[in-house]
Amino acid sequence: MNTGEKIKVLYIDDEQNNLNGFKATFRFDYTIYIAANTPQAYEYLKAHPDIRVVLCDQRMPDKTGVQFFEEMRDQYPDPVRMLITGYTDIESVIDAVNRGHIFRYIKKPWTDNDVRSAIEEANKFYLTSSLLVLKNKELQSAYDELGKFAYSITHDVRGPLLSIIGAIDLANGINNLDELRELLNMMSEAVRKLDEYIKNTHEYYKLKRGMLQFAEINFNTLLSDIAALFRIASRNNNINFTSTVIQNEPFYSDEISIKMILNNLLSNAFNYQRKAASEKLVDVHIEVKANNVQIKVKDNGIGIHENHINNIFTLFYRATSEETGSGLGLYNVKDALNKLNGKIEVESEPNVGSTFIVTIPGRTHGTK
Repeated sequence: MNTGEKIKVLYIDDEQNNLNGFKATFRFDYTIYIAANTPQAYEYLKAHPDIRVVLCDQRMPDKTGVQFFEEMRDQYPDPVRMLITGYTDIESVIDAVNRGHIFRYIKKPWTDNDVRSAIEEANKFYLTSSLLVLKNKELQSAYDELGKFAYSITHDVRGPLLSIIGAIDLANGINNLDELRELLNMMSEAVRKLDEYIKNTHEYYKLKRGMLQFAEINFNTLLSDIAALFRIASRNNNINFTSTVIQNEPFYSDEISIKMILNNLLSNAFNYQRKAASEKLVDVHIEVKANNVQIKVKDNGIGIHENHINNIFTLFYRATSEETGSGLGLYNVKDALNKLNGKIEVESEPNVGSTFIVTIPGRTHGTK
């Protein structure tokens, strides 16, 4: 909301002399639009949705000013409505004020100061109301996220904990080492899911609250550090993990955000493999060119159905029930990319695999 621009005011009156006089008087203070009838007024409201104040004469040929404002409020509720009236019987006008059709009324004959003061008050009311609407939207969004988070806690934290408790209870009555190893593997998998959930939750709140810190990034070093975390999973699950980095120029960005993006994409590539596949693969290709970095993460896992592609970056959304994810990872990736002015493309086919292509522009050295 730009408060530095002139306030846009629409004045409606069936007397052309009044319209001309109003525009001549206030054209230097405000951006003035004038209409001789209500259809013309609606055209201005449609063409200029940022009109903040509407003044209308009560005595119009097709309908009264009160009637116009009552109709206008349904379609254009944001502009502040003020009535100009010379009627001695003011009861209908007061009723319109009480019912919220108009903000206030100005009695004829009016003075320049009366109108100017009324417009300034109306603009303050407009700004306050707009800010309140914005805060209500933010509050509703936070409330919706809290509800999803509460559900996620029940599903993604309590589920693995119950698995661990159940495995412990079973282990108390088992002496066979092979059966105990199987239970330990079950507990290990449950703990891994809990750890992933906690990590993604931490990243979510860090992204929401954190400031970006731009520095030079060496992608060979960065990928080497992250890839080390996946080598064990690669070996244990017989996944062919390959990586390539092409970087012949410096690149400046927020390293923490890029690490988080790459880590989440690789986690998905490893987690959503086809268990029965004989040749599993995950490949990451990073190339820096013309002050942009392209990160491509490819797998031949379970893939994503086209019906889910547009929703996978939504908070707590899961595209499959084959694996239990937090529903936070790709949401965090998208949020980080928004802050870095980056973009992400997805190519996927069920039972064939997925490719995520991330493009991030670099920052000029020394910029904030």
